[in-house]
Amino acid sequence: MTLKSGLVLAAILTLPTSVLADDPMKVGFVYVGPIGDHGWSYQHDQGRLALEDHFGEKVATTYVENVSEGADAERTIRRLAQAGNDIIFTTSFGFMNPTLRVAKEYPDITFLHATGYKRDENLGTYLSVTYEGRYATGVAAGLVTETDTLGYIASFPIPEVIRDINAVYLGAKEVNPDIELKVIWVNTWFDPAKEADAANALMDQGADVIVQHTDSPAPLIAADKRGAWGVGQASDMRGFGGDAHLLSVVNNWGPYYIDTVQSVMDGTWEPADYWGGMSEGTVEVVGLSERLSAEQQEKVNSVIDALTNDEFHPFTGPLKDQSGELRVPAGVSMTNEELAGMDWYVEGMTATLSK
Repeated sequence: MTLKSGLVLAAILTLPTSVLADDPMKVGFVYVGPIGDHGWSYQHDQGRLALEDHFGEKVATTYVENVSEGADAERTIRRLAQAGNDIIFTTSFGFMNPTLRVAKEYPDITFLHATGYKRDENLGTYLSVTYEGRYATGVAAGLVTETDTLGYIASFPIPEVIRDINAVYLGAKEVNPDIELKVIWVNTWFDPAKEADAANALMDQGADVIVQHTDSPAPLIAADKRGAWGVGQASDMRGFGGDAHLLSVVNNWGPYYIDTVQSVMDGTWEPADYWGGMSEGTVEVVGLSERLSAEQQEKVNSVIDALTNDEFHPFTGPLKDQSGELRVPAGVSMTNEELAGMDWYVEGMTATLSK
């Protein structure tokens, strides 16, 4: 060994371990709302934090919150790609086409889009099977309502939301044949004032249980003020609802994010459509109110157990739509592909489906 090469080797050996180690895998996240919404975006960010906790210095994450769906989303996703992120998770339905366009420009980056259906060689999709938790919600709501009227605050008329509305109605109908589910479309994911107004409007129409597909705890707080019931969305909202809190349907993204990043690290990742439900722990029903009777709690928990153990599929026929047309034959369960395109209300729903 020459003196020069020996000095170089000695210099390398004295470098900090962090310099010698491989660069961390850079992972970016795009959120439609603020991480303080205590709902959808908050829970995705909890998944990001779980990812950091699991991998430590092996990953470096970043996120952009409050990203509008459309041109703003495309600019944001492209900036994350240009910044050298190895994986980019985009977490709202309206990010689907922007994610696809940017993915085509950066074939060496892995993209994952939540709740969408368009995939490519470097683009996969993922969602939580929230309709399972919504079915359990419907059962609980059908048991506690005194007016036989439930209210649903709906964000946008996309299949994910329509599935969940139907699931709540089917669950409630199982235990209460006189149930009616009223729906107000607010065309936003996060707007506390608008969400509270919708909750109050539904209660004015007789609803004494408020379910939401929006992300702030405002509807739950409004329900508590008026002595009604409310349901937590995406995260555990029992801390906001007081006596109103019936239960929360929680999205647990950490395991999925950890498994996905690990597969990219291992070189085994392939584009796929991931549906994670209660059996995978991606969806959880938590905080069932102790105000329910022992018999009511037993009924709800039995439904939760059946869903968790894959003993029951909420969308199993016979199922008809509002017009009476048979959509799902007896004994047949809808496939993920069919559920991904759901654009109809089930028979018995009196609400008008927004287009």
